[in-house]
Amino acid sequence: MHEIIYNGTRYRTYGELPPLGSRAPDVSLVNTRLQDVSLANFMGMRKVLNIFPSIDTPVCAKSVIVFNKLAKPESDVAMLMVSYDLPFAHARFQQEHDLLNVVGLSAIRHAGFGENYGVQIMEGPLAGMFARAVVVLDENNTVVYREQIAEIDNEPDYAAAYKALGIDINPLELDI
Repeated sequence: MHEIIYNGTRYRTYGELPPLGSRAPDVSLVNTRLQDVSLANFMGMRKVLNIFPSIDTPVCAKSVIVFNKLAKPESDVAMLMVSYDLPFAHARFQQEHDLLNVVGLSAIRHAGFGENYGVQIMEGPLAGMFARAVVVLDENNTVVYREQIAEIDNEPDYAAAYKALGIDINPLELDI
């Protein structure tokens, strides 16, 4: 069991993030075209799972925009943005911000993601939503980096996530 902080109060999450070196739990999520997808849809690619409470909050929105900015369309890295938001919210946000390098994924149709990845908030005003976390997978879905962000209003460590992929980023790329 892990804890996150929201508005100065601690709340429990279900379990822990998958351990480093472990095979990531497979997922079934819904993309912005209302199709079910799993990690198999991104086989052979490295993956960044940016997990967050809601696309309609400032820190979550910024993280999606920054990961989109850092992504290179021709690379072998899939940027997977995961929340309980409806697929329509992901699509709207991506269109409003002209985001072409991220994949919005919703857990709305499939239970289990939050429990399997240890991010399901168990209590408090955000109960049922996901805690903010980043999980980076190699091309074989092995966990090579994980970050559980304790304070829900803090951004992830973008540079550390990319470093786990063997990519150094220019700190100026983080400014939006």
